[in-house]
Amino acid sequence: MENYSTAREILAKLVSFPTVSRDTNLPLVEWVETYLDSYGIQSQRIMSPCGTKAHLYAQVGPDDDGGVILSGHTDVVPVDGQAWTTDPWTLTERDGKLYGRGSCDMKGFDALALFAMARASTLPIKRPLQLALSFDEEVGCVAVVDLVEAMLGALPRAREVIVGEPTMMKVVTGHKGGLGYHVHVRGHEVHSSLLPYGVSAIMQAAKLIDWANQRNVENAAQTPSELAAPFVPPFTTLHVGEIEGGTAHNITAKDCRFFIEFRFVPGESPDDWAGLFEAKAAELSAEMQKIHPDTGFDLKRGFALPALAPETDGPAETLARRLTGDNGQHVVSYGTEGSQFQVRGYSTVICGPGDIAQAHQPDEFLALEQLAAGEAFIDRLLESLCF
Repeated sequence: MENYSTAREILAKLVSFPTVSRDTNLPLVEWVETYLDSYGIQSQRIMSPCGTKAHLYAQVGPDDDGGVILSGHTDVVPVDGQAWTTDPWTLTERDGKLYGRGSCDMKGFDALALFAMARASTLPIKRPLQLALSFDEEVGCVAVVDLVEAMLGALPRAREVIVGEPTMMKVVTGHKGGLGYHVHVRGHEVHSSLLPYGVSAIMQAAKLIDWANQRNVENAAQTPSELAAPFVPPFTTLHVGEIEGGTAHNITAKDCRFFIEFRFVPGESPDDWAGLFEAKAAELSAEMQKIHPDTGFDLKRGFALPALAPETDGPAETLARRLTGDNGQHVVSYGTEGSQFQVRGYSTVICGPGDIAQAHQPDEFLALEQLAAGEAFIDRLLESLCF
């Protein structure tokens, strides 16, 4: 294969693969396998149930516990309907910025991680360096569980996990968790002039959405916990972004569908929120069925992502602060795959190049200075693994 001797060259290749979450990532995975193999590094795939996507993991160095995992995702969000001024699948430099879909979120870090693996294979590192590349992060951070479990079963347990989501190379030690539901409301159609004898799925959906609004008001009014206080906003939020339903303006709606998400702060249980939500839906269903037995709420869990909680004297935080020099306290309200590592016993932080404000945007970019900061981080990491 061609010689990809710099992180920038690797990034250009990664961006060229249109790994939108709805599509396959296998061409990218195949290229990564070939790249690693050119350095004598064996890698393993974990296939998706549908067979069109794969996770990948690999290790360099001694077969001992206590190594470092560099974790990134390979999928990106669509470019449909966005006004790009460059080809989103061609890395393009302009005014000190590298434009391309995924350049920031998060193929920039993926490129650095692959560069680190290649460099580590030529160095006398004393602790192993492990690579974890996942799929479907952009649709819920759930698929990565299979990757984490596979690594636990096949590789020595690492001591630190660095998830390279864009943080401007700041050390992020906490993020909110997420919980989502697909909601289908089943109503009973009658002419709107006979409203009391029908069940409007839309109007019943509105009751559950209003329940969510009231929870937001209550949450905002509470004094934040110590874990919640650093977040913006410092409380759990409930949100409905899309809704559809109804047949005509003069017919009580037979169907209504929407998706609701919970962004909960560390220290709160997703199971508790799920219980409250499902209980309210059951209460409303019972009221609806007094009018017609075939009505009610059908709930389907969309995703469930744990929160990432700051650790006390966590090895990953200690390492990342030493490598970056950042001693600030940082948390984020978006979710990452980091919490899936943490709940399985790994010490985990989020630290990567780029600004999250660029994620998912048209003309997404990674500043050259951020790529350079990431390269300096990798240099210091590799040096630390040699001692």
